[in-house]
Amino acid sequence: MTSSSKPPFPALLKWPALASVAMLGLSGCSVANSDAGAASSNTVRVVLGQEPPTLEACESNLTSTGVVVRSNVTEPLIERNPQSGELEPKLATEWKATTDTEWTLKLREGVTFQDGTPFNAEAAAFTIERAVNSKLGCNVEGYVFGDADLAVKAVDATTLTVTTPEPDPILPLRLSFLEVVPTSTSATEKVREPIGTGPYKIEKWDAGQKITLSSWDGYWGDKPAYAKAEYQWRSESSVRAAMITSGEADVAMGLSPDDNIGGLGVDYPNNETVALRLDANEAPLNDIRVRQAINYALDKEGIVNSLYQGKHQVAAQLVPEGIVGHNAELKGWPFDLDKAKSLVAEAKAAGVDTSAQISLVVRSAQFPKITELAQVLQEQLSQAGLNVKLKMLETSQHLTYQVRPFADDEGAVALMTQHGNQAGDAAFTVDQYMLSTGAQSYFGTPEFDAMIKKADAASGEERKKDFEEIFAYQNDKVVQFAHISHQTGIIGKAKSVNYTPNSSSGDELRVSEMTPAN
Repeated sequence: MTSSSKPPFPALLKWPALASVAMLGLSGCSVANSDAGAASSNTVRVVLGQEPPTLEACESNLTSTGVVVRSNVTEPLIERNPQSGELEPKLATEWKATTDTEWTLKLREGVTFQDGTPFNAEAAAFTIERAVNSKLGCNVEGYVFGDADLAVKAVDATTLTVTTPEPDPILPLRLSFLEVVPTSTSATEKVREPIGTGPYKIEKWDAGQKITLSSWDGYWGDKPAYAKAEYQWRSESSVRAAMITSGEADVAMGLSPDDNIGGLGVDYPNNETVALRLDANEAPLNDIRVRQAINYALDKEGIVNSLYQGKHQVAAQLVPEGIVGHNAELKGWPFDLDKAKSLVAEAKAAGVDTSAQISLVVRSAQFPKITELAQVLQEQLSQAGLNVKLKMLETSQHLTYQVRPFADDEGAVALMTQHGNQAGDAAFTVDQYMLSTGAQSYFGTPEFDAMIKKADAASGEERKKDFEEIFAYQNDKVVQFAHISHQTGIIGKAKSVNYTPNSSSGDELRVSEMTPAN
């Protein structure tokens, strides 16, 4: 990649996409159909960007599901402290590697599920079998465990052994993504509303309107401060912000820097990275020159400054600083429209059908200003000489493009993805997004697969170095991604609520950590 001079981003305001952004910013917003009612000191009211597609426990690493269910309704065996990165006990009190491939866990005694059945090693083993070894197609399987099945055994009521096919130095970290459910849970179908061991149980889900959680008297831990948590959803971030300032909500997720939230907005590092995932199986994206051209065509600094007021950071890889394996030497591809056009022309001269349609697939309301961003990307890629059609989809439709088996779009796909590495280790990004068989990977190479397998088995400094090389190799030799930005999250918080967000808050909003301010 070479650097080049570039025109100032304000010149791009001539583009229709950015003109529409300006008009959207001026349009009025109203909190339509809001039935939040008067505030109650016993209830915390949360407004989300979208309704969860499900609360199924094995889908809880999906942000829209996990933000409601994780550590509220269900709990894992082990949890990762988002501040320190250390693993801490939850439903398991201790764990250790007993052989190169076997781990033994001791489980917490005296815990029951919300249906009154006991939590024990049998339930923990069932959870792993259901989420990892079954044919349910749980998102957590592809995201965390890949193709590997685990051998699990309930030695006694409080002892569980987990055996991996190959040595896995981070198995306890992987297990932190599994939310435990009782053996009464269907093993052949996903469930919409799980039973867990958490401090809250699902009281009612009014589809399209509201989800209500109520505190559970049988919880093994400390009783939460709020008796209830109510979740509503509004797609426009400005509307969510207005619900905080008007007193109609207590916490609002996914706000934008220009939502006029004032002092009620709290910034936090949400570890999310926005990128385009490029399909190399169809023309014109099957030519690396076209994929390189896409990287040169995107004015990432202009996007960050214009749409996000400079709060985001230009990205050069899928993980931000602080994740094991982040390569600090990598720099974002420079904006060079002439270079992009030249690469497209070069590919065309070599026989690539550069006029073939590319579907820019985007999930509506996934994060603030995503529609405006999608319009800008479409315009910038068109300027490079590519034929791009924008497809804005709801969550359920978008998932058919996001995870295997991918939707047959009958053409090349550039999918906008928002990836958050909640675990702090690059394996949770690389295995799913870059392996040839990764759950969210369009393609790979045998050489690249071998590099990834080597990194997965490494530990310490060798592991860090191996993953740093993987991110560099992706940018130079594979180019499955056009990285855009590392995001900074903003939540709205009423003065009546005490809560400090952390890097996990966008994926796992723990109501038990919230308390009334007065």
